[in-house]
Amino acid sequence: MASEGPTRVMPAVPEDRPRVIVAQPSTGDKIFRGVLRASALSVFIITGLILVFLIIRALKAFKFMGFGFLTTQSWITIDPQHFGIAAILPFGVMIALIAMVIAIPTGIGIALYISEYAPTSLQRPLISLIDLMAAIPSIIYGLWGLLFLEPRILGFESWLGRHLGFIPFFNFRLSSSLASNYANSTFIAGVVVSLMVIPIITSLSRQVFSQAPQGEREGAYALGSTRWGMIRSVVLPFGKGGVIGATMLGLGRALGETIAITLIIVPVFHFNFHVLEFGSNSIAATIALDFASFPDPGSMGLSALMAAGLVLFAMTLIVNMLGAMVIGRSRSGLSTG
Repeated sequence: MASEGPTRVMPAVPEDRPRVIVAQPSTGDKIFRGVLRASALSVFIITGLILVFLIIRALKAFKFMGFGFLTTQSWITIDPQHFGIAAILPFGVMIALIAMVIAIPTGIGIALYISEYAPTSLQRPLISLIDLMAAIPSIIYGLWGLLFLEPRILGFESWLGRHLGFIPFFNFRLSSSLASNYANSTFIAGVVVSLMVIPIITSLSRQVFSQAPQGEREGAYALGSTRWGMIRSVVLPFGKGGVIGATMLGLGRALGETIAITLIIVPVFHFNFHVLEFGSNSIAATIALDFASFPDPGSMGLSALMAAGLVLFAMTLIVNMLGAMVIGRSRSGLSTG
């Protein structure tokens, strides 16, 4: 039997890999990239410095009150000092929630109309009007709410108390029929703040809705869908994450509103969840009203205001971060990333 010849080893074939092209950036590109990187980092630096400043200034109040700062309803910053945010924080949250209950359906409805129903000739003016609403100063909204809205909404508040009193939040009925008993309430402040949140929700939602894939829109129409059916099956599912993110960003805006609420409410430091009742409060309004009363930087009163501001800062920061995360994880956020 003949022996086999020597085994032939085939040479290794190099892997087919794409060639890496390395472009040397010019000096101008390096400078421009450095400026952009520094601008981005400055946001984190400024936010961190604000946080450190608030913590340093608030330490005195936190050491004095301890955990009681979160559970005390009174706000007495002069002898005998006893203060906390157990009343003003829930008031601020309720104002923000009322604003969101009004602003979310209104903002989404306006966004859908602009992106899906409005004729082309009307879209641009409506978009400009929404942008104009976002640019109006807070004090204008506050003056409008105080001088125009409040005298005209008191009767509606009285009607809510008489006919919807079975709802715990509206269960506030007085023996006197005077509508002025419902003035300066949490409900009125929430209505005014809602007008400041609507442009945020509308603008962001409209941008998300307009990015819904055209192919999926046409596919829905090809299957016999109506316009509303296409919106319900394509546009709304696509923009769900963006709408949630816009809502959370609007909530952060509502929690931090100051001037408009300050002009409308009469500050009280005993929490009551009846939104129609006279008087309300918020952390931002308390800081705005009391800040000038403590010229001494080392006073306990100023430290208490800084501690309240630190709590509000943390709340709004968390809400806005969650909103940004939701937008980034949604289909609409990924399509623009």
